[in-house]
Amino acid sequence: MSKLIRVVIVDDHQVVLDGFIARLELEQDIEVIGTASHGLEAIEKVRELKPDVTLMDVSMPLMNGIDATRLIREEFPDAKILMLTMHDQREYIMKVMQAGAVGYMLKEITAEKMVQAIKTVDQGSTYFCETATQTLFSQEVLPSNTSNISPLSRREESVLKLVAQGNSSKKIASLLDISCRTVETHRQNIKHKLNLNSTAELAKYAYEKGIIE
Repeated sequence: MSKLIRVVIVDDHQVVLDGFIARLELEQDIEVIGTASHGLEAIEKVRELKPDVTLMDVSMPLMNGIDATRLIREEFPDAKILMLTMHDQREYIMKVMQAGAVGYMLKEITAEKMVQAIKTVDQGSTYFCETATQTLFSQEVLPSNTSNISPLSRREESVLKLVAQGNSSKKIASLLDISCRTVETHRQNIKHKLNLNSTAELAKYAYEKGIIE
């Protein structure tokens, strides 16, 4: 029997919530364990239920999904958050990546693709729908306006800087007052986001982007 993936869905429209729940209830290995209608409630639900995957809307009252994602990832670096949105603009996608989400889906996504996305991020990979991927890479060759934008969160940039300076995970954990496991999680997330595999590649990236001199 395959592992049951526990999911929390965050959206301020009840009709949307009901639709997503109805879709996912058809899957034997996915269970919706909770819902939230805004970012503040989402943080509380993640603290309480510790889901495997959180589906997070972007535009919500009280606190939007990007700010909620950032706060959740600061408290729970292992949290896997899939962003759900109507927006496919590059600026939204970059903000989502900087906040620490591991995936980006448009709400028009098919049920099959949604299930695939949930299973993909649950296994530790990232998932960006085809439209988001095309938006990102179609502008990749454009110069200055995109070259300054980092997909990393501030904490990830701090970890990357210390890694590039040759510090061990234990030393980084001590300097940032976090656990070694959290440092390792940040390192893996950085590698995923930048599509890099080795410490040497991370150091090269940090030099090229001016993170270290």
